[in-house]
Amino acid sequence: MNLSGNLTYDVFVNDPPPQDGLLPNGEPKLFSPMASTLIYGTDDAVLTDPGMTAEQARVLGDWVAAKGRNLTDIFITHGHGDHWFAAGLLAERFGARVVASAGTIAQMHANLATRPFLWDRVYAGIPPSPVTAVTVPGNRFTLEGHDLVIVEVGPTDSDDTTVLHIPDLELVVAGDVIYNGVHMYLAQSVVVGGFGPWRSAIDKVQALKPRHIVAGHQNSKFDDDAGRTIAETRQYLDDADELLRTENTAVGFFNAKIERYPGHLGRTVLWAGASVVYGVREHPGQDLAQIILAAWL
Repeated sequence: MNLSGNLTYDVFVNDPPPQDGLLPNGEPKLFSPMASTLIYGTDDAVLTDPGMTAEQARVLGDWVAAKGRNLTDIFITHGHGDHWFAAGLLAERFGARVVASAGTIAQMHANLATRPFLWDRVYAGIPPSPVTAVTVPGNRFTLEGHDLVIVEVGPTDSDDTTVLHIPDLELVVAGDVIYNGVHMYLAQSVVVGGFGPWRSAIDKVQALKPRHIVAGHQNSKFDDDAGRTIAETRQYLDDADELLRTENTAVGFFNAKIERYPGHLGRTVLWAGASVVYGVREHPGQDLAQIILAAWL
């Protein structure tokens, strides 16, 4: 939490939904924890990335309601369904508008189309999730006179990624651009040709000079220090590049990453990403969508 005049923010980290299956090391599969940020003033509030299941929406909604503010907007950083499938439930509960960039809205439609083939086969309890998000002029809206700026940063672990910059709080709500104590989803590198675009996105976040960064996936025990989270996200990508050169299999990469990051959460995401990267290596002519689907199932 940080205070700037009448403006404050707080973070709620929701538990991952249950999932069937085991990882290569025998652990049960478990998705990453998901962080939502509430930015609020004296009367009104804005919520970011509200999760994907009805249960997550219920728990998060109760937390928001306890703050006693009027929720005006729900902002979505990018199109991955785990960040927004529950938005409709919360928008209805609080009478809020859903806001995103044009690129994110396009990716939301794409993720909605994959629900029957991927999301609903892996996770139970995802509510109906029509895309109702709208753009705002100049990618900017306000909360009690304070600017909230949508910054488009390009591909990271998905296409058309954005962050939300709140200058008066020196805060960036980073979605999946920055991770914090959680394994990163690396599959997008096979689409864009490596981690260069992701590193460029990190540079764009750093150029905003935040003091605080809320990562979309984070260990709730960690703080939101911008310098640390930026450096650790960069280091994770550097280590991934190194291991992709030295490890010949997805299992080898998975085990090596766990050895280097034994405390990181979200090993299912690590395994899915590694399975995609090595699946493309091993089956260069296979349809990418099928490789991604197989990696999660």
